[in-house]
Amino acid sequence: MNTTTKYAATALAAALGVTALAGCGDSDGKASDETGAGSKTVTLVSHDSFNASDAVLKAFTEQTGYKVKVLKSGDAGAALNQEILTKGSPRGDVFFGADNTLLSRALDNGLFTPYEAKGLDRVAADTQLDADKHRVTPVDTGDICVNYDKKYFADKKLDPPKSFDDLLKPAYKNLLVTENAATSSPGLGFLLGTVASQGESGYQDYWKKLKSNGVKVVDGWEQAYNEEFSGSAGGRKANADRPLVVSYASSPPVEVLYADPKPAEAPTGVATGTCFRQIEFAGLLDGAKNEAGGKALLDFLISKRFQEDMPLNMFVNPVVKDAKLPELFTKFGATVDKPATVAPDKIAKNREQWVQSWSSLVVK
Repeated sequence: MNTTTKYAATALAAALGVTALAGCGDSDGKASDETGAGSKTVTLVSHDSFNASDAVLKAFTEQTGYKVKVLKSGDAGAALNQEILTKGSPRGDVFFGADNTLLSRALDNGLFTPYEAKGLDRVAADTQLDADKHRVTPVDTGDICVNYDKKYFADKKLDPPKSFDDLLKPAYKNLLVTENAATSSPGLGFLLGTVASQGESGYQDYWKKLKSNGVKVVDGWEQAYNEEFSGSAGGRKANADRPLVVSYASSPPVEVLYADPKPAEAPTGVATGTCFRQIEFAGLLDGAKNEAGGKALLDFLISKRFQEDMPLNMFVNPVVKDAKLPELFTKFGATVDKPATVAPDKIAKNREQWVQSWSSLVVK
């Protein structure tokens, strides 16, 4: 997720326009756009990939009397940095999009007021990384994984890679494109996946070998997936020549959703042994003018209605245990049973050092 983000939601940009805002009057029927205590508008600050259906936002308004204003602020890192700069005088009431790779930055800067959202008992325990203080509420998960072009591997009569170690094999030389870990969320997630799989003492040697095996590094996901990856719709138009790309486990359903005509199976697959789990969070911003509305929105973000709306709007997975995935996900998506993970405190302590070491090894 982000994520976040994420992130797979930007795979085919046609799906991700600006969210329309659902609004209705307050309890006495008088509409209000004012912010602050007593306002009937609650402002959600987020990265650009937040999206929700009009019907679901309208349902929130009907249930609570609050209408939602969405303030999008670039990618997850940029959005979070803006909130840090306005700490104590936030631009909104709730922030969505701090994932487990960046969570420590938000918490260390004291951005959030603790709040235990209603319905948290239905949220998967392994996503509740701040369960003792409730400064943030988990909203979704996503898996950063190597995707492969099925046609390429079928034509070559070559099995696609299944694991991080497979990517070092000579058979996959000059086939992989990934994103810069210093500038891209999926790039950072993939780096963290290699740290998890190879260990803190082994990831540098792994990247030396991966570089020798011809890995290509580009600035961001859009370039990697839509310009360099031969399996995507954009890549096919661009005559891309890399059949392996770091993307998301939810990317194959996206390829099916926007294909015309619809294929019987997804044109891309997922190497499930190369996945790193992202968890995206939302929190009540410290200094929020509409604290009551912010709390109501956090409750709603983990409601079954919102959780079941997310997959086809942001291409992420629900965290609520009784939320059902759409058929598009269950039929064409990949199930990642054992994603790589790194403890948030370890990420906080080592993230900058890992990225610096990676940069000196791979992009110097």
